[in-house]
Amino acid sequence: MRLDETTVVVTGGTGFLGRHVAAQLAHAGCGVVAPGRNDYDLLERGQVRRLLSDHRPDAVVHLAATVGGIGANRSEPGRFFFENAMMGIQLLEECRLAGVPKALVAGTICSYPKLTPVPFAEVDLWHGYPEETNAPYAVAKKMLLAQAQAYRAQYSSNFVYVLLTNLYGPGDNFDLASGHVIPSIIRRFLVARDHGDPEVVLWGDGTPTREFLHVRDAARAVRLALEHYDGADPVNIGAGREISIAGLAELLAGIVGYRGRLRWDNSRPNGQQRRRLDVVRAAELFGFEAEIPLRDGLRETVEWYEQSAVHTR
Repeated sequence: MRLDETTVVVTGGTGFLGRHVAAQLAHAGCGVVAPGRNDYDLLERGQVRRLLSDHRPDAVVHLAATVGGIGANRSEPGRFFFENAMMGIQLLEECRLAGVPKALVAGTICSYPKLTPVPFAEVDLWHGYPEETNAPYAVAKKMLLAQAQAYRAQYSSNFVYVLLTNLYGPGDNFDLASGHVIPSIIRRFLVARDHGDPEVVLWGDGTPTREFLHVRDAARAVRLALEHYDGADPVNIGAGREISIAGLAELLAGIVGYRGRLRWDNSRPNGQQRRRLDVVRAAELFGFEAEIPLRDGLRETVEWYEQSAVHTR
Protein backbone atom coordinates (compact mmCIF):
# COMPACT_ATOMS: atom_id res chain seq x y z
CA MET A 1 0.00 0.00 0.00
CA ARG A 2 1.38 3.40 -0.98
CA LEU A 3 1.25 5.75 1.97
CA ASP A 4 1.91 9.05 0.24
CA GLU A 5 -1.21 11.02 -0.60
CA THR A 6 -3.45 8.64 1.38
CA THR A 7 -5.74 9.43 4.29
CA VAL A 8 -5.28 7.24 7.35
CA VAL A 9 -7.46 7.33 10.46
CA VAL A 10 -5.56 6.32 13.61
CA THR A 11 -7.99 5.51 16.40
CA GLY A 12 -6.50 6.31 19.77
CA GLY A 13 -4.37 8.80 17.89
CA THR A 14 -3.93 11.04 20.92
CA GLY A 15 -2.69 8.14 23.07
CA PHE A 16 0.75 6.81 23.92
CA LEU A 17 1.33 4.69 20.81
CA GLY A 18 -1.11 6.60 18.63
CA ARG A 19 0.86 9.86 18.72
CA HIS A 20 4.00 8.07 17.52
CA VAL A 21 2.16 6.14 14.79
CA ALA A 22 0.53 9.35 13.58
CA ALA A 23 3.95 11.00 13.37
CA GLN A 24 5.41 8.03 11.45
CA LEU A 25 2.57 8.10 8.93
CA ALA A 26 2.69 11.86 8.49
CA HIS A 27 6.43 11.61 7.79
CA ALA A 28 5.63 8.99 5.12
CA GLY A 29 3.31 11.48 3.39
CA CYS A 30 -0.09 10.43 4.76
CA GLY A 31 -2.89 12.73 5.60
CA VAL A 32 -3.39 11.58 9.19
CA VAL A 33 -6.60 11.86 11.18
CA ALA A 34 -5.79 11.06 14.82
CA PRO A 35 -8.91 11.49 16.96
CA GLY A 36 -9.26 10.88 20.67
CA ARG A 37 -12.35 9.77 22.59
CA ASN A 38 -13.52 13.37 22.98
CA ASP A 39 -13.73 13.58 19.18
CA TYR A 40 -15.48 10.29 18.44
CA ASP A 41 -16.64 7.77 21.05
CA LEU A 42 -16.01 4.36 19.46
CA LEU A 43 -18.39 2.74 21.95
CA GLU A 44 -21.20 4.50 20.07
CA ARG A 45 -21.72 2.90 16.67
CA GLY A 46 -23.20 6.05 15.18
CA GLN A 47 -20.04 7.96 16.05
CA VAL A 48 -17.90 5.25 14.45
CA ARG A 49 -19.95 5.65 11.28
CA ARG A 50 -19.61 9.44 11.48
CA LEU A 51 -15.82 9.17 11.87
CA LEU A 52 -15.51 7.22 8.63
CA SER A 53 -18.04 9.41 6.82
CA ASP A 54 -16.32 12.61 7.90
CA HIS A 55 -12.86 11.57 6.70
CA ARG A 56 -13.35 8.79 4.07
CA PRO A 57 -10.01 7.15 4.86
CA ASP A 58 -7.95 4.93 2.59
CA ALA A 59 -6.92 2.98 5.69
CA VAL A 60 -7.69 2.71 9.39
CA VAL A 61 -5.19 1.82 12.12
CA HIS A 62 -7.06 0.69 15.21
CA LEU A 63 -5.05 1.46 18.35
CA ALA A 64 -7.78 2.74 20.66
CA ALA A 65 -8.03 0.54 23.74
CA THR A 66 -8.90 0.49 27.40
CA VAL A 67 -5.67 -0.68 29.05
CA GLY A 68 -3.93 -0.95 32.40
CA GLY A 69 -1.65 -3.03 34.56
CA ILE A 70 -2.49 -6.15 36.59
CA GLY A 71 -4.28 -4.15 39.30
CA ALA A 72 -6.52 -2.33 36.85
CA ASN A 73 -7.35 -5.54 34.97
CA ARG A 74 -8.28 -7.31 38.21
CA SER A 75 -10.47 -4.49 39.50
CA GLU A 76 -12.40 -3.80 36.25
CA PRO A 77 -12.39 -6.95 34.10
CA GLY A 78 -15.91 -6.37 32.80
CA ARG A 79 -15.18 -2.86 31.56
CA PHE A 80 -11.91 -3.98 29.97
CA PHE A 81 -13.72 -6.76 28.10
CA PHE A 82 -16.75 -4.74 27.00
CA GLU A 83 -15.00 -1.59 25.87
CA ASN A 84 -12.20 -3.30 23.96
CA ALA A 85 -14.56 -5.74 22.25
CA MET A 86 -17.18 -3.16 21.31
CA MET A 87 -14.76 -0.55 19.98
CA GLY A 88 -13.06 -3.03 17.68
CA ILE A 89 -16.09 -5.01 16.53
CA GLN A 90 -18.08 -1.91 15.62
CA LEU A 91 -15.13 -0.26 13.91
CA LEU A 92 -14.37 -3.23 11.65
CA GLU A 93 -18.02 -3.65 10.74
CA GLU A 94 -18.32 0.01 9.82
CA CYS A 95 -15.07 -0.19 7.85
CA ARG A 96 -16.61 -3.05 5.87
CA LEU A 97 -19.83 -1.18 5.24
CA ALA A 98 -17.96 1.98 4.22
CA GLY A 99 -15.64 0.07 1.89
CA VAL A 100 -12.43 1.15 3.64
CA PRO A 101 -9.65 -0.43 1.54
CA LYS A 102 -7.47 -1.52 4.46
CA ALA A 103 -7.54 -1.73 8.25
CA LEU A 104 -4.80 -2.71 10.68
CA VAL A 105 -5.75 -3.89 14.17
CA ALA A 106 -3.29 -3.85 17.07
CA GLY A 107 -3.64 -6.88 19.31
CA THR A 108 -1.68 -7.78 22.41
CA ILE A 109 0.85 -10.32 23.67
CA CYS A 110 -1.59 -10.89 26.56
CA SER A 111 -3.81 -12.89 24.19
CA TYR A 112 -1.39 -15.80 24.09
CA PRO A 113 -2.32 -18.84 26.21
CA LYS A 114 -1.02 -18.95 29.76
CA LEU A 115 1.22 -21.97 29.03
CA THR A 116 2.49 -20.97 25.58
CA PRO A 117 6.03 -22.26 24.88
CA VAL A 118 8.63 -19.46 24.80
CA PRO A 119 9.18 -17.73 22.43
CA PHE A 120 5.51 -17.21 21.61
CA ALA A 121 4.91 -18.15 17.96
CA GLU A 122 1.82 -17.00 16.10
CA VAL A 123 0.75 -20.62 15.44
CA ASP A 124 0.30 -21.12 19.22
CA LEU A 125 -2.18 -18.28 19.68
CA TRP A 126 -5.29 -20.48 19.92
CA HIS A 127 -3.77 -23.36 21.92
CA GLY A 128 -5.26 -22.36 25.30
CA TYR A 129 -6.75 -19.67 27.52
CA PRO A 130 -4.83 -16.48 28.43
CA GLU A 131 -3.34 -15.85 31.87
CA GLU A 132 -6.19 -15.12 34.27
CA THR A 133 -5.18 -11.69 35.58
CA ASN A 134 -5.85 -10.01 32.23
CA ALA A 135 -7.85 -12.65 30.34
CA PRO A 136 -11.02 -10.54 29.74
CA TYR A 137 -8.96 -7.81 28.05
CA ALA A 138 -6.90 -10.38 26.16
CA VAL A 139 -9.92 -12.33 24.88
CA ALA A 140 -11.65 -9.14 23.75
CA LYS A 141 -8.62 -8.17 21.67
CA LYS A 142 -8.29 -11.72 20.34
CA MET A 143 -11.88 -11.65 19.10
CA LEU A 144 -10.85 -8.95 16.63
CA LEU A 145 -8.44 -11.35 14.93
CA ALA A 146 -11.30 -13.81 14.43
CA GLN A 147 -13.44 -10.99 13.06
CA ALA A 148 -10.72 -9.76 10.71
CA GLN A 149 -10.15 -13.26 9.32
CA ALA A 150 -13.89 -13.94 9.01
CA TYR A 151 -14.43 -10.68 7.11
CA ARG A 152 -11.51 -11.46 4.85
CA ALA A 153 -13.03 -14.88 4.06
CA GLN A 154 -16.60 -13.67 3.48
CA TYR A 155 -16.20 -10.09 2.25
CA SER A 156 -12.57 -10.01 0.96
CA SER A 157 -11.82 -7.26 3.49
CA ASN A 158 -8.12 -6.41 3.71
CA PHE A 159 -7.98 -6.43 7.51
CA VAL A 160 -4.59 -7.27 9.04
CA TYR A 161 -3.67 -7.99 12.65
CA VAL A 162 -0.47 -7.48 14.61
CA LEU A 163 0.32 -8.57 18.18
CA LEU A 164 2.24 -5.98 20.18
CA THR A 165 4.45 -6.79 23.12
CA ASN A 166 4.71 -4.55 26.21
CA LEU A 167 5.52 -0.98 25.18
CA TYR A 168 7.35 1.75 27.07
CA GLY A 169 8.90 5.14 26.44
CA PRO A 170 8.40 8.88 26.89
CA GLY A 171 4.76 9.83 27.23
CA ASP A 172 3.71 6.58 28.91
CA ASN A 173 1.00 6.43 31.58
CA PHE A 174 2.65 6.96 34.99
CA ASP A 175 -0.54 6.63 37.05
CA LEU A 176 0.11 4.04 39.77
CA ALA A 177 -3.45 2.68 39.61
CA SER A 178 -3.62 2.10 35.86
CA GLY A 179 -0.03 2.27 34.51
CA HIS A 180 2.06 -0.68 33.37
CA VAL A 181 5.14 -2.04 35.07
CA ILE A 182 7.91 0.24 33.74
CA PRO A 183 6.28 3.64 34.42
CA SER A 184 4.96 2.37 37.76
CA ILE A 185 8.41 1.27 38.93
CA ILE A 186 10.03 4.49 37.68
CA ARG A 187 7.55 6.61 39.60
CA ARG A 188 7.92 4.58 42.79
CA PHE A 189 11.72 4.81 42.64
CA LEU A 190 11.73 8.55 41.99
CA VAL A 191 9.37 9.24 44.89
CA ALA A 192 11.44 6.99 47.18
CA ARG A 193 14.68 8.63 46.08
CA ASP A 194 13.39 12.16 46.56
CA HIS A 195 11.85 11.35 49.97
CA GLY A 196 14.78 9.29 51.21
CA ASP A 197 12.63 6.17 51.71
CA PRO A 198 14.67 3.15 52.83
CA GLU A 199 12.73 0.61 50.74
CA VAL A 200 10.32 0.21 47.85
CA VAL A 201 7.73 -2.58 47.79
CA LEU A 202 7.02 -4.16 44.39
CA TRP A 203 4.38 -6.70 43.37
CA GLY A 204 5.08 -10.43 43.14
CA ASP A 205 8.45 -12.11 43.61
CA GLY A 206 10.37 -10.57 40.71
CA THR A 207 10.94 -13.85 38.85
CA PRO A 208 8.53 -13.41 35.88
CA THR A 209 10.10 -12.23 32.63
CA ARG A 210 8.73 -9.72 30.17
CA GLU A 211 9.67 -8.39 26.75
CA PHE A 212 9.66 -4.63 26.24
CA LEU A 213 9.59 -2.63 23.02
CA HIS A 214 10.22 1.10 22.78
CA VAL A 215 7.17 2.96 21.53
CA ARG A 216 9.05 4.49 18.57
CA ASP A 217 10.09 1.03 17.40
CA ALA A 218 6.48 -0.10 17.74
CA ALA A 219 5.22 2.85 15.70
CA ARG A 220 7.72 2.08 12.95
CA ALA A 221 6.53 -1.54 12.92
CA VAL A 222 2.91 -0.46 12.54
CA ARG A 223 3.83 1.79 9.63
CA LEU A 224 5.79 -0.99 7.91
CA ALA A 225 2.93 -3.46 8.36
CA LEU A 226 0.38 -1.01 6.98
CA GLU A 227 2.59 -0.35 3.98
CA HIS A 228 3.81 -3.86 3.18
CA TYR A 229 1.61 -6.55 4.75
CA ASP A 230 -1.72 -7.77 3.39
CA GLY A 231 -1.99 -11.27 4.85
CA ALA A 232 -4.59 -13.04 6.97
CA ASP A 233 -2.18 -14.38 9.59
CA PRO A 234 -1.37 -12.44 12.78
CA VAL A 235 2.17 -11.06 13.10
CA ASN A 236 4.13 -10.57 16.33
CA ILE A 237 5.69 -7.16 16.94
CA GLY A 238 8.37 -7.22 19.61
CA ALA A 239 12.03 -7.02 20.51
CA GLY A 240 12.60 -10.77 20.82
CA ARG A 241 14.38 -10.36 24.18
CA GLU A 242 13.14 -10.80 27.77
CA ILE A 243 14.23 -9.59 31.19
CA SER A 244 13.04 -10.61 34.65
CA ILE A 245 11.02 -8.08 36.61
CA ALA A 246 13.71 -8.22 39.31
CA GLY A 247 16.38 -7.49 36.71
CA LEU A 248 14.28 -4.65 35.31
CA ALA A 249 13.85 -3.18 38.80
CA GLU A 250 17.59 -3.31 39.47
CA LEU A 251 18.30 -1.68 36.11
CA LEU A 252 15.80 1.11 36.77
CA ALA A 253 17.05 1.66 40.32
CA GLY A 254 20.52 2.29 38.90
CA ILE A 255 19.22 4.68 36.25
CA VAL A 256 17.05 6.59 38.71
CA GLY A 257 19.73 6.65 41.39
CA TYR A 258 17.68 4.93 44.07
CA ARG A 259 19.91 3.12 46.55
CA GLY A 260 17.37 1.71 49.02
CA ARG A 261 16.14 -1.85 49.44
CA LEU A 262 13.72 -3.60 47.10
CA ARG A 263 11.12 -5.76 48.86
CA TRP A 264 8.85 -8.13 46.93
CA ASP A 265 5.26 -8.57 48.08
CA ASN A 266 4.50 -12.23 47.40
CA SER A 267 0.83 -11.73 48.27
CA ARG A 268 0.46 -9.81 45.01
CA PRO A 269 0.12 -11.67 41.69
CA ASN A 270 3.05 -12.27 39.38
CA GLY A 271 0.98 -12.63 36.23
CA GLN A 272 2.20 -14.94 33.47
CA GLN A 273 5.62 -16.40 34.29
CA ARG A 274 7.36 -15.71 30.96
CA ARG A 275 6.59 -13.61 27.89
CA ARG A 276 8.76 -13.31 24.82
CA LEU A 277 7.70 -13.22 21.19
CA ASP A 278 9.03 -15.06 18.18
CA VAL A 279 9.63 -12.08 15.88
CA VAL A 280 10.83 -13.89 12.75
CA ARG A 281 7.60 -13.38 10.82
CA ALA A 282 7.71 -9.56 11.10
CA ALA A 283 11.30 -9.49 9.86
CA GLU A 284 10.50 -11.73 6.91
CA LEU A 285 7.19 -10.16 5.87
CA PHE A 286 7.88 -6.45 6.25
CA GLY A 287 11.45 -6.06 7.43
CA PHE A 288 10.88 -5.01 11.04
CA GLU A 289 13.52 -5.44 13.74
CA ALA A 290 13.72 -3.53 17.02
CA GLU A 291 16.53 -0.95 17.13
CA ILE A 292 16.44 0.85 20.51
CA PRO A 293 18.36 -0.98 23.30
CA LEU A 294 16.38 -1.40 26.52
CA ARG A 295 18.87 0.45 28.74
CA ASP A 296 18.94 3.45 26.38
CA GLY A 297 15.17 3.52 26.11
CA LEU A 298 14.71 3.30 29.88
CA ARG A 299 17.16 6.13 30.47
CA GLU A 300 15.29 8.29 27.94
CA THR A 301 11.97 7.45 29.63
CA VAL A 302 13.25 8.35 33.11
CA GLU A 303 14.69 11.63 31.85
CA TRP A 304 11.42 12.50 30.09
CA TYR A 305 9.37 11.82 33.20
CA GLU A 306 11.67 13.79 35.50
CA GLN A 307 11.38 16.80 33.19
CA SER A 308 7.64 16.48 32.58
CA ALA A 309 4.78 18.37 34.19
CA VAL A 310 3.29 14.97 35.12
CA HIS A 311 6.14 14.36 37.56
CA THR A 312 5.81 17.75 39.24
CA ARG A 313 2.08 17.41 39.94
